Amino acid sequence: SLIDKLYNKSTEGGIHLNPDQKFQKYIGALGARVICDNIPGLVNKQRQLCQKHPDLMQSISDGAKEWIKECQHQFRQQRWNCSTMDRDHTVFGRVILRSQEAAFVYAISSAGVVYAITRACSQGELKICSCDSHKRGLGSDNNGEFEWGGCSDNINFGIKFAKAFVDAREKMVKDARALMNLHNNRCGRMVSSSINCKCHGVSGSCSLRTCWLAMSDFRLTGDYLHKKYNNAIEVTMNQDGTGFMVADKDFKGSTKNELVYVESSPDYCIKDPKTGTLGTDGRECNKFSRGLDGCEVMCCGRGYDTMPVKRVTSCDCKFKWCCSVECKVCEDVVDVHICKPSMRPEQKLSRRPGQISARLTQ
Repeated sequence: SLIDKLYNKSTEGGIHLNPDQKFQKYIGALGARVICDNIPGLVNKQRQLCQKHPDLMQSISDGAKEWIKECQHQFRQQRWNCSTMDRDHTVFGRVILRSQEAAFVYAISSAGVVYAITRACSQGELKICSCDSHKRGLGSDNNGEFEWGGCSDNINFGIKFAKAFVDAREKMVKDARALMNLHNNRCGRMVSSSINCKCHGVSGSCSLRTCWLAMSDFRLTGDYLHKKYNNAIEVTMNQDGTGFMVADKDFKGSTKNELVYVESSPDYCIKDPKTGTLGTDGRECNKFSRGLDGCEVMCCGRGYDTMPVKRVTSCDCKFKWCCSVECKVCEDVVDVHICKPSMRPEQKLSRRPGQISARLTQ
């Protein structure tokens, strides 16, 4: 990363530090201003927050890695599989589209920052925050009263900082895309949480309970936002430029908690640097599926090649007293189906119509 390069230039080798120690060392060696001024993609407001709270930037970096991983998991069986995100040089990735995919990316990236900041607060990694100090004394839920205890996640701080940092870029302009991104950022910040409790009492009677507030697993947030993506609503900017109108005049619901987009998605079949898509050339597909991961859909009608691939798995596992599991290593040869490459323009011109239609029906 850029910070690694800056650190290597400013210190001598031979010292091995964990990521948090390294980041603190970066700041000591170069100063917060130098570090923040050299992180690409930040706007002035974000640089100011970086300089004021430099230790939070490591948490934001961790959040970016987490949401990129989750994005790729959620779209692993679709034409667009979030594959462009992890090679980008900016903190939040480069999505120039105003499509459903952009709506998901902004929502999941915003959620990722909330999760990372909140987790760092609870683990004592940041000077500016800690556990939620408001969760003290008595509380109640559907099972009755309980005593707040332990370390409740400081979700409100995570949301507050994520809003200030992530929204800063979009607040610099007033157009349909900025409004769309601000709306989807807010939807992503609606982090789910649960009250976890430990019982105390005679024979585990749970007559007394100690409880704490905890964020739900990030996978649940990814699942939730993917469902929102599937039901995202197309909108247009209203005349005074302050809000949205739903494109479908027959729509009767509310867009408040729904992901929104302003342009239809491309088909993502062909590599296109302008839209940030890599196409589906060489993607693995499921020959037997009729869904989005099926070869017919994934390969955009270009057909697919089948090749044998050797795969190594654990098999014949047995429990050994006490206390381990021993497995054999098995090798299987399986058929893998790979989307054929798209034809270049000169190839299309050189083919006769009959040849093209025959290829599409494979």
